[in-house]
Amino acid sequence: MQKEYIVLNDERNVSLTAYLQPVGGEFSGLSQRPAVLIIPGGGYHFCSDREADPVAFPYLKAGYHAFILRYSLNEQAVWPNPLNDYEQAMSLIRQHVADWHIAADRIAVIGFSAGGHLAACAAAMSVNRPNAAILGYPVIDGDCVHDYLPSAPDVPSAVDERTCPCFVFATRTDNLVPASNALHLINALWAHEIAFESHIYANGPHGLTTGDPSIAFQDCSSRYPHWMEDSIAWLGDVLGGMDAQGLTAPRFGGKINGNREKTLNLDCTMEYLMKHPQGKVLLDDILHGGQNRVPPAAANVITLRNSLQYCGLDQDAIREIEQRLATIENDREE
Repeated sequence: MQKEYIVLNDERNVSLTAYLQPVGGEFSGLSQRPAVLIIPGGGYHFCSDREADPVAFPYLKAGYHAFILRYSLNEQAVWPNPLNDYEQAMSLIRQHVADWHIAADRIAVIGFSAGGHLAACAAAMSVNRPNAAILGYPVIDGDCVHDYLPSAPDVPSAVDERTCPCFVFATRTDNLVPASNALHLINALWAHEIAFESHIYANGPHGLTTGDPSIAFQDCSSRYPHWMEDSIAWLGDVLGGMDAQGLTAPRFGGKINGNREKTLNLDCTMEYLMKHPQGKVLLDDILHGGQNRVPPAAANVITLRNSLQYCGLDQDAIREIEQRLATIENDREE
C-alpha cells in the first residue's frame, strides 16, 4: 500500500492523506478500484482522529482506495472555505484517476457530524459531486449547523435531482445532533426521488464513529457497529462491487424510480405515467384501463414494471412495451 500526504492549502492547514492500494499482479482481476473520501467531524473546530484512519481501514480491507480530508477550521472555516476544500480534494482525486487506478464513477464521500454536513453539501451542492455519500450522525438543518458554523448552509433545501444516493445513519438518543437532522435529509431525498438507505439506531451518544469499543468508548445499541458492513454492501449495490474478475455492475440505480430519466421507462411510477399525456395513452392501450386497479395510495410508488408483473405479462411483451416507452421523451416540468 502507498501512503501520500498532500498539502492542499498551507495557509488554512488543509490536507489530503491518500491510501492507495495496488492493482494488477497478485490482484490481476483489478485494473481499477473504487475510492472513498473521508471527512471527519469536530464541529468545524477540529478534525476528529477517531473519524479518520479508523474509518479508512475497513474500507481499505474491502478493497477501496481511501482518502482523508482535513479541511478549514475555526476562523478559517467561514463558508464556503470548507466546501472549496472538498472541491479541491475531489478535483485532485479525479485528475489522478488514471495514475492512481481509481474508477472515476465509483468515488464515495463519507462524513461524520460536521464532516457529515460538509459531505452532504458535497452531495447536494458541489461542482465535483461524489457518486455516493455515507453520512454518519450528520449536521443537516440550518438551525443546527449554525450552532457550529453560522455561515454554513442548510442542506435539505439544497437537495436536487443531481444529488447522489445516500446512506444515512444516526442514533435516536443523540443529544448533540438530533436524529431529526437525518430524517429531514431523508424526506428531501424522497421528495427528489433520490435512492437512500437509512438506519436510526435506538441508543447511543453522539460521535460513536465505527462503534468499536476501542474507539467509541461509550455504550450503544449492539446493532450500531453494523453500519460499516452495511454501508460497504450498499456501495456495492449502488456503485458496483469487486470480485476476482474485477469490478462488478451495480445491482440498483441511484434513483427511487425512473421518473427523471430522459425517456419514459418501465420504472416510472403509475402516478407519473398517468399524469403524462403520452404515458396515459400508452397505459390505456397496454393495460386496457387496468391502471385503475392500482390503489391511489400506491400509485405514487408502484412502477409500471411492477404492474405488468402483477398482470402476468410475459417477458417478450414487457420488452416490447419497454421499447415503446423509450421512444417517448420525458418532458418533465420541475
